[in-house]
Amino acid sequence: MATGDGPQLGDLLAMGGGMAACVVAGFGLGWLVDSFLHSFPGFALVGLGLGIVAACWYVWSILKRFS
Repeated sequence: MATGDGPQLGDLLAMGGGMAACVVAGFGLGWLVDSFLHSFPGFALVGLGLGIVAACWYVWSILKRFS
């Protein structure tokens, strides 16, 4: 396997874990706010959306290093 300028297996595995952490943390924080305010699923969905945005930003910032 040639060593190129692209991401290696460890980079890709870290990206997958980071993406999952962003989405789970966003949803979890939204769910926590909902549990206090008794407004489920409002903040959980907002948190999920913010987690997805954070995951996209995370992947973009990692891949930007390799371009």
